[in-house]
Amino acid sequence: MTHLRDTAPADVSIVMGSDSDWPVMAAAAEALEELGISHTVQVVSAHRMPHEMLQHGVDAAAAGYRVVIAGAGGAAHLPGMLASVTPLPVIGVPVPLKQLDGLDSLLSIVQMPAGVPVATVSVGGARNAGLLAARILAAGTDEQALALRSRIEAFQESLRDAAHAKGQALARRLHAADEERPPATTLTPTPEDS
Repeated sequence: MTHLRDTAPADVSIVMGSDSDWPVMAAAAEALEELGISHTVQVVSAHRMPHEMLQHGVDAAAAGYRVVIAGAGGAAHLPGMLASVTPLPVIGVPVPLKQLDGLDSLLSIVQMPAGVPVATVSVGGARNAGLLAARILAAGTDEQALALRSRIEAFQESLRDAAHAKGQALARRLHAADEERPPATTLTPTPEDS
C-alpha cells in the first residue's frame, strides 16, 4: 500500500484486480501524488477475493476514503461490484489486455445498471482517473477543497502553457521549412485542369 499521509486516513483508495494491472494504474497514483492527495493501493480481485472485495467496498467510507478508483481488465467486474456496496464515488479504469485491447473492459465498466453509477475513464486512462478523483475532492467549500482546487487550477495552467509552447515550436519549424524551400513555380493550367 502507498500512503502519502500516515497520520490521517487516505482520501482515495486505488484498487485493482491483479498486480499485473499496476503498470496502468500507477498513473492514477502519480497524478494523486503530484496534487498532494493521500491514497492507498491494493489488489482486491472481484473473482479471486470476492469476500475481501465486498468488505473493502462496504468499509471504504468508514475507513475515511472519499473516492475509489478501481482498475480491471477482461470481465472487469471490480468497479461495478464496489459501486454496488459503497456510497462513495467509484471511478472505473478499463485495463487493456492482449485480447480485445481493453474494449471488453470498457464495455463492462461503462454499462452499469440504473442506480449503480461508475464514472468511467478511457481504456488505460488511470491518470485521468486520478485527476477526476482530485476534482471530486476539490468540489467542496472547505479550506482543504479550496487549496486542492488552487493546485488543480495551477496544473491546468501548466497544461495550457505546454500547449502554447508546442504550438509556437511547430510554427518555428514550419517557418524554417518554408525558408529552406525553393520558390514556388507558377503552374500553368493544362487541358486536363479544365
